[in-house]
Amino acid sequence: MNTRTDKLNSEFKRLIAEILTRKIKDPRITEMFTVLNVDCDRDLSTAKVYVSIYSANAEKAAATFSAIKENEPIVRREISRLMHIRKVPEFRFISDNSMENAQKIEEILYEINKKDRND
Repeated sequence: MNTRTDKLNSEFKRLIAEILTRKIKDPRITEMFTVLNVDCDRDLSTAKVYVSIYSANAEKAAATFSAIKENEPIVRREISRLMHIRKVPEFRFISDNSMENAQKIEEILYEINKKDRND
């Protein structure tokens, strides 16, 4: 990636998180979430936005993610207003479960280690 794209990705990440938490008042967004990364195309046509949702309830997590995706036009409009750039990419929100997977791996490794100590 080039420096300009890296800077834009960083700024998009910060602004998307801020807009979703402070400006969007969707009652379906009930769970805690984090914008982990933004990966913008070189031509700024699309950007993948990786979001992790922290919830014990799968239904609430799905509703929160759905609400985030549905508010994409508002996010784009706000970013256009705040950044004053010629072209704001279409944001494609992607659910990132890497934190959950890491937790599961950690639990498995803990159990294996525990069994090894008992043997």
